[in-house]
Amino acid sequence: MQHGIGWFKIGTANPEVTEAFYGQLFGWEFSGDAPYRTAVTPAERSIRGGVYATGGHAPDYAVFCVVVADVPATIEQAQAAGGKVIVPPQANPDGVVHAHLLDPNGTHFAVYSPPPGKDS
Repeated sequence: MQHGIGWFKIGTANPEVTEAFYGQLFGWEFSGDAPYRTAVTPAERSIRGGVYATGGHAPDYAVFCVVVADVPATIEQAQAAGGKVIVPPQANPDGVVHAHLLDPNGTHFAVYSPPPGKDS
């Protein structure tokens, strides 16, 4: 499996403000139901992503998400290389498994694996 950036996520306590800002600035459109809404960009080959309403339970953030075959195995590799887990692996209702990590410099990123039988 190639490990490319397959998604981005913007977490915010103010999703309406965030969506208005990126919509006006870049022409992005948003769909779906809260707390997670998908961003649709006008660029043909753009990375897909979304806006997550944190409800104020986390600081606002923007993070790139790398698609991997096995989230727990990737976490082990990251920790062996000096990384840290900040959100342990969890699955969403669609079967996507994801986790948030810090690299050795403290940079936040995420990894995810699609449900069995699906590509990123």
